[in-house]
Amino acid sequence: MSLVEDRGTAAPADTFRSTDPANGALVAELPVHTAADVAAAVARARTAAEAWGALGFAERRTRLAAFRGYLARRMHELADLVHRENGKPHADALLEITLAVDHLAWAGAHARKTLGPRSVNPGLLAANHQAVLEYQPLGVVGVIGPWNYPVFTPMGSIAYALAAGNAVVFKPSEFTPAIGVWLGQAWAAAVPDVPDALQVVTGLGETGAALCRAGVGKIAFTGSAATGRKVMATCAETLTPVLMECGGKDAMIVDDDADVAAAADAAVWGAMSNGGQTCIGIERVYATAAVHDAFVAAVTEKVEGLRPGADEQAAYGPMTMPSQADVVRRHLDDAAAAGGRTATGGTITDGFVAPTVLLDVPETSAAVQEETFGPTITITKVDDAEQALTLANGTALGLGGSVFTGSAERGMDLARRMRSGMTSINSVITFASVPSLPFGGVGESGFGRIHGEDGLREFTRAKAITRQRFALPVPLMSFARPEKAADALARVMGLLHGRHR
Repeated sequence: MSLVEDRGTAAPADTFRSTDPANGALVAELPVHTAADVAAAVARARTAAEAWGALGFAERRTRLAAFRGYLARRMHELADLVHRENGKPHADALLEITLAVDHLAWAGAHARKTLGPRSVNPGLLAANHQAVLEYQPLGVVGVIGPWNYPVFTPMGSIAYALAAGNAVVFKPSEFTPAIGVWLGQAWAAAVPDVPDALQVVTGLGETGAALCRAGVGKIAFTGSAATGRKVMATCAETLTPVLMECGGKDAMIVDDDADVAAAADAAVWGAMSNGGQTCIGIERVYATAAVHDAFVAAVTEKVEGLRPGADEQAAYGPMTMPSQADVVRRHLDDAAAAGGRTATGGTITDGFVAPTVLLDVPETSAAVQEETFGPTITITKVDDAEQALTLANGTALGLGGSVFTGSAERGMDLARRMRSGMTSINSVITFASVPSLPFGGVGESGFGRIHGEDGLREFTRAKAITRQRFALPVPLMSFARPEKAADALARVMGLLHGRHR
């Protein structure tokens, strides 16, 4: 499956094209895999899963190390492809790939400890038994990936599913399919003895739907809530379980005693990096009255120094998905119509959105309630951090968030009460870079977790086993049980637990 490097004529119906979002140049022409193609890939994956699972934790760890070594040696090659197909600057692509490699290392190193068999307390009634808990692979996991972080995000499912002993069939976004194909080819080169443990199918929505219907053990999906609902409905046809990561509307709280300069720097990075196309990016800031004006001034100054573009000096690139610029425009227009002010930015030219700071936007506005997924940020003045927390928790989405405060105790308290799956204190997005922490949201941001021990267990089924070590003199679970045995057991339980009120 070759990647086409130059422009060409119209593609036949059974292929589709991926283009550079900055200039429309052809990046790759790839097949639209049919339901039959997907079924065949899943069948191959089932066979591979048997061999891959039989290798055991140690051998799988060795092969995952070979895969990450392959990625690490070719980071610039992959980053060049990410830059061309996704549009983000080469340096940001390198950062994304670095995170993916780090997660690969953690998953391989911690799979045995997290998932391996272990004895648990059998309790009183089964005291003559050994109780064993282990986590078994699901077999084949289907991964439907996004276009905004086309390496790091799907690898959060792929790496952990593989480490848990599953084979994976990966359907990358139709906007970044060549990156997915590259990853599949990398796996086959690095792990030639089990190449079908990771396969890639390409295509549009119907290809993803076919993967949902193919009878895999689980579907891990990353994308919008609207598409997530369609994926869930399709998976429901076969009762295929799903993991959903459906985006966010992440808030930052800036408290009275916050380091304003640091908070402004973090807010700008969280809102504008990757052109704002970050599910855990900062889209809303609630700054207390004590720091609001200074914070707005600092953010505006930093934002005015940013420039979108396709060159190496640009802060970020174009909208990867062209229609996303329409969403950004709708949110900007709605904010203005509702009385919001634009402190800086607000323009969209040839797919490039200027970095935009919005003030005085009502909480009911789409720019506050819906995921914008562009380089925009709203800043709202609040009386105190408690009001900020109330407003931060006032959307249906709840993925990540951030708190800036000079008090460690106050920061932990606000972070715990923020309605989100993850929160950083005095930084943004840091939780995503920690492999041992779970990643996922609440509400319409989805359910299930990738990364960390929770991410490994997400791609397994818990298996409970008991083994009788010796027979009891009085059998309790038998029709041969003595008549008074249950009464005697009740007296024992009363002595052990009846004193507690």
